[in-house]
Amino acid sequence: MLDATLALAEERGLGAVSMRAVADQLGVTPMALYRYVGDKQGLLDGLVERIVSEIPLDDPALPWQERLRVFGTAIREVARRHPDVFLLLFQRPTVTPEARRPRNSVQHILRDAGVPEDKIAPLQRLLDTVGMGLAASEASGRFTGDQDDVNAVFDMAEEIFIAAIERYAG
Repeated sequence: MLDATLALAEERGLGAVSMRAVADQLGVTPMALYRYVGDKQGLLDGLVERIVSEIPLDDPALPWQERLRVFGTAIREVARRHPDVFLLLFQRPTVTPEARRPRNSVQHILRDAGVPEDKIAPLQRLLDTVGMGLAASEASGRFTGDQDDVNAVFDMAEEIFIAAIERYAG
């Protein structure tokens, strides 16, 4: 069902996503969907979950810096694959465990880097917002210049993030 919702959103835009449209896509009645997602808001929450499921699991065996790089690269890739739907990550709360997994992963990375507990949530929000904003800007074509110029922006952001984490880690 979520794959069909994603396909519909990418083909016709988020505004076209409705219980009826998804049901039509699946060849079922809209009432059949209510048992699984409750309402359109649940459908959109599921779409957020579907998108973040593409972010690989965190590998605690890697150094925290590498884990942060892997996470950042994955966010960029998801944004590139789903540029319009990716914007839901800014609009919807993360209400399901799968949708919260990336946030929790970043928090684990910060803990493993030695960031004090009282700084983890605000630093995670900052990293998520700036990182996802850059990824959304790239995916939407907002950045000008060639790919090397765009990569330089992400490299700079990575350096700044690592320096900030190291600063708070002590």
